Amino acid sequence: MIAYVTLGADDMSRAKRFYSAILPALGYALDERPEGLSYTLPAGADQPPAPDLYIKPPFDGRPASVGNGTMIAFKVPGQKLVRDLHAAALAAGGSDEGAPGFRAAYGPRFYVGYLRDPQGNKVALFSNDPNEPGRGE
Repeated sequence: MIAYVTLGADDMSRAKRFYSAILPALGYALDERPEGLSYTLPAGADQPPAPDLYIKPPFDGRPASVGNGTMIAFKVPGQKLVRDLHAAALAAGGSDEGAPGFRAAYGPRFYVGYLRDPQGNKVALFSNDPNEPGRGE
């Protein structure tokens, strides 16, 4: 089980603006400390804890860099919220890596939008709700 994910960032204020435009709408709470940002979900009584997301400067003191092929994906409850959060993230300093919509390479209900955070880390926001229209419906 994944316990947490850490992404490097050189500018905490830019990172906070970006991730705070997305994560509170998905139930994450922010704990801001001198060593960086911690976004956590409350533990459910009947579910294992979800992974935390930490945004921190690299421990080695060198500039943060992104991993080629590395991406973090957040499950979103509904296609409209995918669109809304994608737009909010762009307004909060993110860059577009693929507008929200269906992709031919994925299942007929997989609705996804892609972004880069201000540091360049790739982020996906997706919904796979069987109660919403699928690709081609």
